[in-house]
Amino acid sequence: MARAFLIVMDSVGCGGAPDAADFGDAGSNTLGHIAAECAAGRAEEGRSGALRVPNLDALGLGAAIRLASGADAPGLGAAPSGFWGAATEVSRGKDTPSGHWELAGVPVPWDWTYFPDTVPAFPDDLVAEVCRLAGVGGILGNCHASGTQVIDDLGAEHMRTGWPICYTSADSVFQIAAHEEVFGLERLVNLCRDLAPRLHAMRVGRAIARPFLGEPGSFRRTGNRRDFAIAPPSRTLLDWVQGAGRVTHAVGKIGDIFSHRGITHLHKGKDDAALFDHLDRLGAEAEEGSLTFANFVEFDTNFGHRRDVSGYARQLEWFDSRVGPFLARLRPGDLAVFTADHGNDPTWKGTEHTRERVPVVCHGVGGGSFGLRGFVDVGASVAAHLGIAAEGPGRSFL
Repeated sequence: MARAFLIVMDSVGCGGAPDAADFGDAGSNTLGHIAAECAAGRAEEGRSGALRVPNLDALGLGAAIRLASGADAPGLGAAPSGFWGAATEVSRGKDTPSGHWELAGVPVPWDWTYFPDTVPAFPDDLVAEVCRLAGVGGILGNCHASGTQVIDDLGAEHMRTGWPICYTSADSVFQIAAHEEVFGLERLVNLCRDLAPRLHAMRVGRAIARPFLGEPGSFRRTGNRRDFAIAPPSRTLLDWVQGAGRVTHAVGKIGDIFSHRGITHLHKGKDDAALFDHLDRLGAEAEEGSLTFANFVEFDTNFGHRRDVSGYARQLEWFDSRVGPFLARLRPGDLAVFTADHGNDPTWKGTEHTRERVPVVCHGVGGGSFGLRGFVDVGASVAAHLGIAAEGPGRSFL
């Protein structure tokens, strides 16, 4: 019985979204601009030369970039042996839940609530509720911020006062950073869990616990992040597969994104390397007829938001080096789909996601192009491969 592996490279967009200008992102192209910077010798930290992702390029990555945006990606563009195309999102957001839900067959039917880029960013009654739940006299931050920068800026004051660091971004999120030893990991997670229903009622997509460790000058985020996401508005690919009596595996933050709905087994890890170890193991061991749905987040969190072109290129090259051995573990008849949920162009202004089309490159179902499709068609295609009826507006490209 066929198996399927749906693998999201978080933020690895390829430009060309027809509504990019509505988001201030006209011309953004995560993959295309990284490849251009590498070819120009401007991404030399920890690596050198043209972007090298031969396994993904052989599946059609370079071709997908050209299809999506009309731009060549220097160093990419091998004659594809995989089945490839690009996908366009219709949900009115460039965030993680919107992208993942729509890939899984469910566009977001509402407008998210976003907090203003002001100081303070949060309404007084919401701040008061955080203070009540945490048992503190105030919060730090109360602004838009980079998650890694804000702990560098406010971590010492947090350790002194015990007040949580609360911040947001261009996404519909309320994030709380706290020191695992000073504030307490369980206390932080419980705070976010208890606050989440109020945020969800406001149509704020996620309450995110962002624990960190270390001392001033050397703070580091840990792998104990927890997302408390609003539930998808209807049944997703995970529900379809589980409802058909099949096993589903969620790797990385998939469980959090889908409110742990439709998931049989959850596989977490401290970093993307640990998550790829899970993916390798599941490539060899996952049950017949199962779905493995994986998210690799470090492209986005470590390099996209930090506008680190060299780091993003290094991560792409590391990821590609793992793709070849993973594909070799798969069985005849298996489908592996590599795609993304939005863009995060590290050459772009600001620190936020960028509205882009995403590549969709497939192994195990022959070769050729299926052209430009919708995000929802990815979920419908995975369902078709598994022999399961799809729900919602998607149409299979298989």
